[in-house]
Amino acid sequence: MQIVLIRHGQTPGNALRRYIGRTDEPLSAEGVRALETFGTLPEVRHVFVTPLCRTQQTARILLPCAEQTVLPALREMDFGDFENRSADDMTDSAVYRAWVEGGCLGRCQNGESTPEFSARVCEGFQNALRTLPADTGRAFFVVHGGVIMSIISHFARPETAYFDAWEQNGCGYVCTLGEADGDMILTDARRISCAAEVTA
Repeated sequence: MQIVLIRHGQTPGNALRRYIGRTDEPLSAEGVRALETFGTLPEVRHVFVTPLCRTQQTARILLPCAEQTVLPALREMDFGDFENRSADDMTDSAVYRAWVEGGCLGRCQNGESTPEFSARVCEGFQNALRTLPADTGRAFFVVHGGVIMSIISHFARPETAYFDAWEQNGCGYVCTLGEADGDMILTDARRISCAAEVTA
C-alpha cells in the first residue's frame, strides 16, 4: 500500500511563525491560492483528515471528490501556553527558553510533550490503517506538520530524525507500507511539493 502524507495549507498563524497546534485556524487567502496551483487529484475517493478545519479545507481543494474521515488522534500538538505565539513573542519567557534548550521535547506548559504527542499520533495512524480494506492501493492523509514529523520519524526506514522530517505547507511524503520483524514500517519515502507529484 502507498501512503500519502500531505501537510495542510498555510494559515495566518503559520505566516507569522506562530505555534499553531490546537487552535482551529482556517487557511489564509494566500494559503488557498497556493494550494490551487498545486494541482488536484479528483480520482481520489477517500482521505483521512483531523478535526481542525485547516486540514479539511486543504483536502477539499486538493482532493475535491474524496470522502473525509476525521481522526481526532491526528490533531496537531497542544502547545499549551505557547499556543498562537511566536518565538519572538516569548523571548522574555524563562519557561519557553527552558523548553527550547531541552530540545523542544519536554511538556509545554499546560500542553503536551513531544513524546506524548508522537505516541498519540503513531497509535492513531496505525489504527486508521487497520480500518482499510486489505486491497487498498493508496491511503491519503491530510494532516499537520508535527503529525507528519511523528509518523516519518517513527516508521520510516532508513530512519529520519523528528525535526528533519518537517515539511512546508501543502507538501509532504509518499511512502510504501511494509513490515520488518513484525512491526509496521514505511519505506521508499520521498518528499512531494504538489499533488501532481503523488503519481510521478
